[in-house]
Amino acid sequence: MFLKFIFIIARVKFLLLSKAISCPKDFYRGEGHAPSLLEKPAPNDTDGGWRELSVITIKIFFIVCLAIAGNSLVNAQQSTGTYEGRIDTLNKNIYQYFYDSAKALYYETNNIKAGEKPHSYLWPLCALIQAANEAEILQPEKNYIRPVMKAIDQYYSPLPPAPGYQAYVAKEEKDDRFYDDNQWIAIAYIDAFNRTKRQEYLEIAKNIYRFMMTGYDAAAGGGLYWKEGDNTTKNTCSNGPGILIALQLYKITNDKSYLDTALILYNWVNMHLQSPQGVYFDNIKIPSLKIDSAVYTYNTGTMLQSNVLLYNITKNKKYLQEAQRISKAAEKVFYKNNKLPGNYWFKAVLLRGYEELYKVDKNKSRLQFFIDDADRIWQEEKNGKGLVGKKEERKSLIDQAAMIEIYARLAQINNN
Repeated sequence: MFLKFIFIIARVKFLLLSKAISCPKDFYRGEGHAPSLLEKPAPNDTDGGWRELSVITIKIFFIVCLAIAGNSLVNAQQSTGTYEGRIDTLNKNIYQYFYDSAKALYYETNNIKAGEKPHSYLWPLCALIQAANEAEILQPEKNYIRPVMKAIDQYYSPLPPAPGYQAYVAKEEKDDRFYDDNQWIAIAYIDAFNRTKRQEYLEIAKNIYRFMMTGYDAAAGGGLYWKEGDNTTKNTCSNGPGILIALQLYKITNDKSYLDTALILYNWVNMHLQSPQGVYFDNIKIPSLKIDSAVYTYNTGTMLQSNVLLYNITKNKKYLQEAQRISKAAEKVFYKNNKLPGNYWFKAVLLRGYEELYKVDKNKSRLQFFIDDADRIWQEEKNGKGLVGKKEERKSLIDQAAMIEIYARLAQINNN
């Protein structure tokens, strides 16, 4: 469409030039300017033809602009429809290949091998519950969340010091509890509460907040551990989500203790785990304080989103400027050879930060590499059954869930 626009403008310029050539020498009035459109041409004034053509040119330009706007709207509607079609395909496949209807649980892959656990760990359900919420935003008449919620309930562990969710199905075996797994679930439930106002979602999120705070101490100057009972590492992936939970609970309740927690965690992460490039390292070891310098998209995503939420709450522009700086750094660091690296779900969490920033500054251009990467995955990494994933022999639940979230968020952006 842009090329058509250039062609039309070039054609108009050609017509203007032709008209100018056909006019007498006083076309330019010897003053280096064309007559005003407000001037009334005298009888037989050849400049009147120029003014008439100028009016026609403006009309043509206006029509072209309307055509471009209309075409953009059609393209947006087509993209939204495409995304929703992909979501429907992925969701159908989840319940065909990854769901144990007898136990209301999910499988981790579509091809469980001998010796592997019969059901999924909690982590893929963290992706699926968020995907379900995003899909319901697009299709509120459908019930995406309830089946996932029913499955997550089966991971519940009431053990002290605070109830939470363990890594595997509680009835099948006792397992560890990870602070980040619980946090991802809380984030999804908070988002669901903000959309539906169902108190049940908010209460679960508050309980998870209480559980996550049992993972805080003063080692390394503060911060949350990654896994209950393992005091050897404090990670961006357990502190970034913690900030988001605290900020969202503050927005809902206006309880300042949540904001205080968010700022403590935010300052600690930036002091210890932000790289010179602007993205975020993975973790700090305890007690050596050695930094694991691996950088993952999702860690940057939570901190990007945290900055935008802090800006929304405080109106302090330093947080918005930092979010914009992080967004530029992330694209530079992670988007190589026309693709984003690694786990699809890591990309989904990064997209959350970019979407949050887009809601504030409306700069859609910075989302283009997500759009391109999401389309590439559908074209290059989807098999004949409509399952996505890099490994051909078997596909994972978390990958299907992650792409539902990505397509749902991109569709929401189109709609706004």
